[in-house]
Amino acid sequence: MSLSTVRNQQNKSRVWDFWQRLNYASADQLMPLFQAVMQPDVNWNGSQPINQVVGVDAVVEQVWQPLLAAFPDLKRQTDVFLGGACGGEDWVTGRGYLVGTFVNDWLGIPATGRKTHIRFGQFYVMREGKIAESYVIFDMLDVIRQAGYQLLPPSRGAEGGKVIASMTEDGVLLTEQDAFKTRQTAQLVLQMVNGLLRYNRDRDGGDLRSMTGGDQWHKRFHWYGPSGIGSCYTLEEFEDFHQRPWLEGFGDRDHNFTGGRVLGFGEDTVLAEGNYAALGIWDAPYSRHNGNYMGIPATGKVMTLRDFDWYRRSGNYLVQNWVPIDLVDLFLQLDVDLFARLQAQIAASK
Repeated sequence: MSLSTVRNQQNKSRVWDFWQRLNYASADQLMPLFQAVMQPDVNWNGSQPINQVVGVDAVVEQVWQPLLAAFPDLKRQTDVFLGGACGGEDWVTGRGYLVGTFVNDWLGIPATGRKTHIRFGQFYVMREGKIAESYVIFDMLDVIRQAGYQLLPPSRGAEGGKVIASMTEDGVLLTEQDAFKTRQTAQLVLQMVNGLLRYNRDRDGGDLRSMTGGDQWHKRFHWYGPSGIGSCYTLEEFEDFHQRPWLEGFGDRDHNFTGGRVLGFGEDTVLAEGNYAALGIWDAPYSRHNGNYMGIPATGKVMTLRDFDWYRRSGNYLVQNWVPIDLVDLFLQLDVDLFARLQAQIAASK
């Protein structure tokens, strides 16, 4: 076993143990638990309206204590979990749900008194055995939907309930994975990413054939988008319900923007283990707002994006893809404050 493999197994073990302990930690136990696993000056980043929090004490006080106050019985259910070295960094990443009874308001979202599922996706950068950077997207719009409020037009894709976990129930990778399978997965995802970059909005418009997605995606592959977009259960649904509307709004696949944080990318490779892979971007300039998106006319502004992907490969195809996107942050850049919409709906309902 190579040194990088040993380090990866150690990193995954530390994070997994941390997550299990969090499931049973009371508010007064949080600080020592976080201090044991995070660097003192950890750079923690969450989706809107939380955003950047610096320092382990601040993470506990500003993020987790309010979260536990709102959901005292909160438990983490993890569907995909992997790690590895990529792009000069050691990564651990996972996705799933935080589940708890919503007893006190959270971030201005009214408590319901009912069980609530908070869809999460998270990336950690590990240095010297501790978490040095953290990036997490909570599907805020789905929490708001469960509280009874609709802030965007009805999703084109399927919505409601929990998205499907790994169909093979093998997404939590706590042990060393086969190196050949890992390379196969990384190469397939990289081929898919490079195919997406072949699209040119001015040349291709609504014709998606230049991206050659069908070469890597199974015809019945599942794409699980965030609340507001929904899930698609075939390649045709994905193209019709998400890809074409998205490219109409944000179509600069051939852009040369730079900046932001790249997650799980390296030179000619992506973060992968076994049949699973993960990658993402955080506050990265992504595209100009070229056209209408969910009723918002084009602004022409360069938009940044917070977007994660986890993939499952089966044979020569990608068959499942989980995709949290921070739509609240995206719409804020379009001059639409979705949390202000929420407060207006709450006021109107009183």
